[in-house]
Amino acid sequence: MSDIRTTSPCLLDNPPIPVQAKLAAAWTSFMFLYIYVDYFHLYKPGAIDEVRGGVVFEFDISPTLLTIFVASVAIPALMVVLSMTLPARVNRATNFVVALLYIPFSVFNAVGESWDWASFYGLSIGIEVLLLAFILRSAWKWPRTSAVPAGPATTDLRQ
Repeated sequence: MSDIRTTSPCLLDNPPIPVQAKLAAAWTSFMFLYIYVDYFHLYKPGAIDEVRGGVVFEFDISPTLLTIFVASVAIPALMVVLSMTLPARVNRATNFVVALLYIPFSVFNAVGESWDWASFYGLSIGIEVLLLAFILRSAWKWPRTSAVPAGPATTDLRQ
């Protein structure tokens, strides 16, 4: 008797992921990083003293500044749900425009910082920009389907 294996190994299934899910996941990752970078910034010596003194990033803390901060976090947060719910054409354009606008916004976080903090800002901004580049690429390469005329012969093709 021989002990020869005749079964092939089971391969893991790798089903295609819809572009909307990829975009929502990327915006979710972006949001986690975006929020945590702001949170970890508070560990920087003197940061909390500046906040207690009424200043953030050289700006006086005001209702207007905090509204801008909420908007800057709300937009990518909303992109999570919008990426899953908007129609394809609007979804693609919205993701493309918002990701393009957030690249300079992300880079702005390093303005005025010393080289001592280059690793912190370089890594955080680098990952944010990579996520935004992924979003741009996914939106740009949004899968297309060929137009199929409606009729009884094509009903099965569209299902």
